[in-house]
Amino acid sequence: MAIRTILTQGDPVLNKMCHPVTKFDDKLGDLLDDLKETLAKANGLGLAAPQVGILRRAVIVVDDSGEMLELVNPEIIDQKGEQDGLEGCLSVPGQWGYVKRPEWVKVKAQDRSGNWFEVEGEDITARCFCHELGHLDGHLYVELTDRLYTSEELDAMAQEEEEQA
Repeated sequence: MAIRTILTQGDPVLNKMCHPVTKFDDKLGDLLDDLKETLAKANGLGLAAPQVGILRRAVIVVDDSGEMLELVNPEIIDQKGEQDGLEGCLSVPGQWGYVKRPEWVKVKAQDRSGNWFEVEGEDITARCFCHELGHLDGHLYVELTDRLYTSEELDAMAQEEEEQA
């Protein structure tokens, strides 16, 4: 296992469509292990293969119980509701934006051996599924927000809300 470099906004790889995974071999297992280790070190909630320069349809998402889910060739097959919340990205460090996402999402994916399964999530897990699958199609969340905020701006907003309460 190895910690990989996370590409940041402006790198053209992040805007490319990823190819489906067709070989379920040790190389894929190594990629998934590296994604998990890199994600853990970065303290994020999700990481997609293109974020480390690999144009393959593979992501890791941390679910609401803290488990790292490996999703290969994932696709959203159902969604319900709507939520509007703050989102950040390891490829857009130090900035956050409000993004509308479904409240609940069901994803169909393959595991590292090629077996199909379904998983669902709500709230932050649904947000992570949508966010990470967006990376596979060359999209960043910044395309979906009206404004980006720095951590200082978010701290000031929280302070203001606290003072008003």
